[in-house]
Amino acid sequence: MVSIKSPFEMASEIANRAQEKRLKLNLSQQTLSEKSGVSYGTLKKFEQKGQISLESLLMIALALGEMDAFEHLFAQTDDKLPASLDEFLDDHPRKRGRK
Repeated sequence: MVSIKSPFEMASEIANRAQEKRLKLNLSQQTLSEKSGVSYGTLKKFEQKGQISLESLLMIALALGEMDAFEHLFAQTDDKLPASLDEFLDDHPRKRGRK
């Protein structure tokens, strides 16, 4: 699946979802900061601008109970697209003869 979102748009969307989850759990930024070990300033910048280090993002995800979302981020899947038409045809043999 190809995404048409830019990295900036995706970062902003992730930040918005994290903020929504925080609010759903009725946590203040300060409380989440303490619970996750991420500084208040870093958390605030993340929610406002979507900018954060991967380590801090993972710490926030863990505190919000969303760490499992990262488990499959770059996992190898069986549903990969074939690299070429020849590879596709090799994987799908003909079911009928031509004559």
